[in-house]
Amino acid sequence: MKGLKEAVEEVKSELDEKDAIREIAIKASRDIRRRAKNAIFSIHRGEDVIEELRALRQEQMALISTLREHPELSHAGYVSEALQELTEALILYSIINESSIPSSRELKIDAASYILGLADVIGELRRLALESMKKGDVATASLRLSQMEELYEAISGIQYPAAIVNIRQKQDIARNLLEKTRGEVSLSERLLAVEKKVE
Repeated sequence: MKGLKEAVEEVKSELDEKDAIREIAIKASRDIRRRAKNAIFSIHRGEDVIEELRALRQEQMALISTLREHPELSHAGYVSEALQELTEALILYSIINESSIPSSRELKIDAASYILGLADVIGELRRLALESMKKGDVATASLRLSQMEELYEAISGIQYPAAIVNIRQKQDIARNLLEKTRGEVSLSERLLAVEKKVE
């Protein structure tokens, strides 16, 4: 058939390019996710992560640039998971440093990845609250609890079909974490009050 070979070769060339871009995106996404997780661990240890976060933003921009010609790959699970982890690290850093919460537009992260990453920050704040209670710092634990409550209130209003943003499970997890932390902080506050009376 006349023209068949050329037509197939043209399509094959396009698919080869897409496959190569996909491999690059998988590797970059894996790296962003790993480094963002490490940044979160460093935040918990009280380490300065500003340079690491800057480097992560540069990696993110490089990934966005790579996917510009193939926007359909931007919504792949591996990209979304990396951007969720990055969102989590950047927002947690902002909260710890009492800075304004960056928007999805400022971070150049799609709405679904952003809101899912934001939901995950609640779990990190719980970890910080528990660490504070172990040290006897009930005031800081109480602050972390109030931040958890504020975040939960924000994400609980997100009600869309799972095809748009699959947040229902994260909302349920966040609610359970919030209830547990509220009980633990309340108990710590009562114990602290008893200790002060004894003293």
